[in-house]
Amino acid sequence: MLDRYMNFFFSFGFGVILMWLTESSEAHVNYTAKPRVVLPPNYVKEIRPPSKKGSPVTVDFSIFVVDINSINVEDMDFRVDMFIHQRWLESRLEISDDIFEEGDDYVTLLPEFFDNLWQPDPYFLNSKIAEIATLTHKFTSVTLYKNKTVRYAARMHAIIACQMEFQLYPMDIQVCPIYIESFSSNNKKVKLRWSDSGVTLNPELKLLQYNLGQPLELEESDGYMPEKVGNFSRLTVYFRFERQIGHHLIQTFAPSSLVVMLSWFSFWLGLDAIPGRVTLLVTCMLTLVTMFTGLRADIPPVAYVKALDLWMAGCMVSVFAALAEFVVVKVLDVQYQYQVNKVPKTLPMRLSNMEKGQCATVASWEGGAVRSRKATQTPTTPGQTSLQGNGGPPKPARRQSLLSVAWTDDTTGVEKIMWREIDKVSRAVFPILFFVFVLLYWPILLMKSS
Repeated sequence: MLDRYMNFFFSFGFGVILMWLTESSEAHVNYTAKPRVVLPPNYVKEIRPPSKKGSPVTVDFSIFVVDINSINVEDMDFRVDMFIHQRWLESRLEISDDIFEEGDDYVTLLPEFFDNLWQPDPYFLNSKIAEIATLTHKFTSVTLYKNKTVRYAARMHAIIACQMEFQLYPMDIQVCPIYIESFSSNNKKVKLRWSDSGVTLNPELKLLQYNLGQPLELEESDGYMPEKVGNFSRLTVYFRFERQIGHHLIQTFAPSSLVVMLSWFSFWLGLDAIPGRVTLLVTCMLTLVTMFTGLRADIPPVAYVKALDLWMAGCMVSVFAALAEFVVVKVLDVQYQYQVNKVPKTLPMRLSNMEKGQCATVASWEGGAVRSRKATQTPTTPGQTSLQGNGGPPKPARRQSLLSVAWTDDTTGVEKIMWREIDKVSRAVFPILFFVFVLLYWPILLMKSS
């Protein structure tokens, strides 16, 4: 009895399994029996583009820029994340209408089927790295339309080389192109052109140190490539990166200007505050040197002069001139003190009356007593006069040496000391010269950068 039931269940189960396998095989045959996209005979072996003889196939190209980051001035490149779209007409396909859903005029193809289609081979001519983004698979899609148009889309990221110029740094404008060109098919086989959308930027795209000039400049051209020996169709998009000056105004120009102004305070310090005056000027000079040394590390060591170098030179020359002015007035003060201690203090006075045969009478103070000395004419040299006091010999050398560092104002009779006058003049001359430098620097820089 048990054997009967076992045979019955075994026969029933075997029949069910056999029926399921038969239905699956029929379904598979029915699915594969109706080809949805038919390729012409020997299509895989054909490597020529789908175009008429003598005319190139047109490939429409467009880019949607998602992000631009890592603009590296040292390596002179920038990284761009983007979606690329290519569209061309594949006239050799035979498409049945049953592959399209109702109301749709396109269908997404499987990657395996797309591998058998002819594909254009554009590449970024000036890229260092260009690759399709991947996570669990490559982010690509292929769409086939009823009119036999193939649309290919991919998410890519690339590092693009850019030949940058820094003459106007930090107000430089970098124009960085991206060249797109067919690698193996010349312009007689494939013609690249920008689609109606061209290059579109992400509206939320923001750069840290640059403003992205818009609209972007697009260009289509045919260029001769000697390494590939032929003329190839080329697409070009120019990105215009305008450096933001706000960061450098706060971090560079404003602090350096304040340091230069700080050095002018030394003109109000007398020579009795020598340590403070020297410390102030030397500290200003070292501050500028340290500041500009850090700035030079942000850009490559180019061989030409940059706009920032001119600003650095103007600030450092101003502070160095203030330090040199201090050395000059100190030397004059030492000479003045030496003359004061060596020669009695004299004060020339003008007399209103002139005596016949005599020159002006000079009154001098010596030890608190007033002594008059008359200028007499020497018998040996007619017409030449000399000053004598009490029959003593003249002393013009000491008087001229003293007058070189100090003199008396004819109007007020107040003694003027040269080093003090130099300090007074420097209080006005140094700021005026620096402001003239600023007024020349910024208009010229703004005019060239525009």
